[in-house]
Amino acid sequence: MLKNREEYVRKAVYTTIGATAIFLVASAAYFAYDFGMARFNNPSLSHYPIQGIDVSHHQGDIDWKTVAAQPSVRFAIMKATEGGDHRDAKFATNWQLAKDAGLVRGAYHFFTFCRPGKDQAQNVLATVPKEQGTLPIAVDLEFVGNCSKVPTVEEMASEVNAFFAELKSTFPEKPIFYVTQEFFDRYLKGNESRFPEHYLWLRSVFKEPHQNDCRDWSIWQFADNGTLDGIQGPVDLNALCASETGFSHLFPAVAAN
Repeated sequence: MLKNREEYVRKAVYTTIGATAIFLVASAAYFAYDFGMARFNNPSLSHYPIQGIDVSHHQGDIDWKTVAAQPSVRFAIMKATEGGDHRDAKFATNWQLAKDAGLVRGAYHFFTFCRPGKDQAQNVLATVPKEQGTLPIAVDLEFVGNCSKVPTVEEMASEVNAFFAELKSTFPEKPIFYVTQEFFDRYLKGNESRFPEHYLWLRSVFKEPHQNDCRDWSIWQFADNGTLDGIQGPVDLNALCASETGFSHLFPAVAAN
């Protein structure tokens, strides 16, 4: 009986030590990722030659000339608006300075589930200049940071369609949908025909998305903890699908190939 008890205690100690070790390793990995010391994805420029960033007021004052001088930054998508009345405090400055630095630019709107789509579109129209040589309007569709309402597929499709119907006369181009996997699975998967035709901008910071060798998506957000000269603190990093043709006219090096 004593021998069995000792064996039990020994196994319990080993289990505790093992669990503690796993916890410490996981905590260290999370700490390293959270502070930008490690990334799960590091797509090379040889495989993804067109890479870029997305920014908002959270990045503070950006040295756009320094950012644009780096080969991993060919485009910048910047937050313009949120909901029916919020405008990003840095949008106008970022929009102009990124242009002066020679970067291809795009604007995105954070879509809230608690305001009518038409109202939100009017916010975009009042904020984002219509200019040649820019990416189509992007809409950020996700649950994080949103209101507590969780619409049905029908409700979501109705408001998103109303949003783009209001934008169409000024921004007729096929829009970009930025989505998390959670949002994609809940609303878009199997329901694509209910929504406006769109380019897909996928967030996947833990692994490379494998959807028909990227033929089903156009932009991949592969990190939210990137570090770049010219930006203090973390920044989101993105890659254009190597087979994407919809934006090729904006990138002469690609259009020439």
